[in-house]
Amino acid sequence: MKSPLSNIEAGSRGIVVQFMDNTIAGKLMTMGVLPGSEVKVIRKAPFKGGLYLKVDGSNMVLREKEAEAIILSMID
Repeated sequence: MKSPLSNIEAGSRGIVVQFMDNTIAGKLMTMGVLPGSEVKVIRKAPFKGGLYLKVDGSNMVLREKEAEAIILSMID
């Protein structure tokens, strides 16, 4: 099942399969979020404040708009 990262609940994991925005994709790839990366949502801030993630073992925080551009294939 595929879903935008912004729709994933805390504790869920997935593999990055594509980006929906080329501008944001460039920024994310320089940060280490690549197609095939494993992403785990650690915590979501209230009121769409952002997401605290673990991407291939590294901690990262993304804004909601950035998370909307990432499509994941869910694990589990």
